[in-house]
Amino acid sequence: MSAATEQQPAAPADQAKGGFWDEMASLKTPAYKDIQPIPKIGAAAPKSEKIPLDDGKPTIVVFLRHCGCPFAEKAFKQLTAVSDKHKDVHCYAVSHSSTDHTEKWVPQVGGNWAVDVIVDVERDLYAQWGLGVASVWHVFNPWVISSLLKMGKEEGIYNKPTESGNRWQTSGIFAVDAKGVVQLAHISKAADDIGDITAALKAVGIEA
Repeated sequence: MSAATEQQPAAPADQAKGGFWDEMASLKTPAYKDIQPIPKIGAAAPKSEKIPLDDGKPTIVVFLRHCGCPFAEKAFKQLTAVSDKHKDVHCYAVSHSSTDHTEKWVPQVGGNWAVDVIVDVERDLYAQWGLGVASVWHVFNPWVISSLLKMGKEEGIYNKPTESGNRWQTSGIFAVDAKGVVQLAHISKAADDIGDITAALKAVGIEA
């Protein structure tokens, strides 16, 4: 599924106003979470009914920044491409934006292909996998802004409306082998640091 390309009418004034406040809400400090230690390489991955790891396949889990973020879009697109090419890998994308916003955003950025999209509004899975709250520098440092401008120019990926979620939530990528053992854990050091999907595949023995 792809996003519609026809010209859309201008949003009503109250809708535009709501969009502004949604953007402002994404800058509020998120609720406190008990952040668990980052999963260690060689250790069993965190267990959750939402991310089953017992189907005998290696797994890649990508924790996204908020829907609308261009870096989340790039990470998601890389994961969907992997999911289509490597059917022997189970791919999960975790979103902390609302269910409605996530379901709206996914087709806008190209569809989920063979990725299982999990909505984690309360950010419990993020906390379980060691992903906490980022600093202002993490989100707005000059290199992030430069990466944002470069990605728009070279890849056509730009900001989309932020209707839910939080800009301070840290993202990350994990690779777990068929036995449920963590083989790669990448915690983003800045908003534009989305991790290496090729390295995640190699970590579970698959050549990209």
